[in-house]
Amino acid sequence: MDIFIRNELEKDYRQVEELTREAFWNLYVPGCNEHYLVHIMRDHPDFISKLDFIAIYKEKIIGNIMYSKSYLMDKKDSNHKIDTITFGPASVLPEYQRKGVGYSLIKHSIEIASENEYKAIIILGHPNNYCKHGFKSSKDFNISDTQGKYPYGLLVLEIEKGIFQDFNWIYYPSDIYNIDQNSCEVFDRQFKPKKKDYKYTQEEFSIACRAYLI
Repeated sequence: MDIFIRNELEKDYRQVEELTREAFWNLYVPGCNEHYLVHIMRDHPDFISKLDFIAIYKEKIIGNIMYSKSYLMDKKDSNHKIDTITFGPASVLPEYQRKGVGYSLIKHSIEIASENEYKAIIILGHPNNYCKHGFKSSKDFNISDTQGKYPYGLLVLEIEKGIFQDFNWIYYPSDIYNIDQNSCEVFDRQFKPKKKDYKYTQEEFSIACRAYLI
């Protein structure tokens, strides 16, 4: 597909929220909250606007990726800290999925992140979707979650090689991902009603969220 990628503009906000809702509806849970996350993300201090991109095909916005600030802290020395970045949500309209749109958005954003001298990207996602971009398990870099565990889906892309060295790290994402579900429900009423339903992907997601490396 011949797509055009550019930064999101204010005029794009509603379209991006709508496509995000379509992309995630019933995917991980009945309904979704990712469109509300997109809505509140833009005004959060951890939001990185220069890494907010949309994909356009035939004058239609069909995909989006957004980044926020995150950081790592050494388990033994709280003064030893590395600033990192995290993307999510990354959305593609269902009818354009598996056509390289998401791949292009991720590849483009990684290139811009590298040009802007960001040191690493850390995400929570399915390895099958992101290892193709060079992401590896956080355990390979001794990066755990705040409980000291290594989630199956905690993935790391080392932009500055050797940045993690032989330290043990704890990953801290932005608090923007702590979504108030009641506020999300209120926000969702602005959109066309959609039926909340069960999909097998919700079970896959539930299993992945409870899987840890030892």
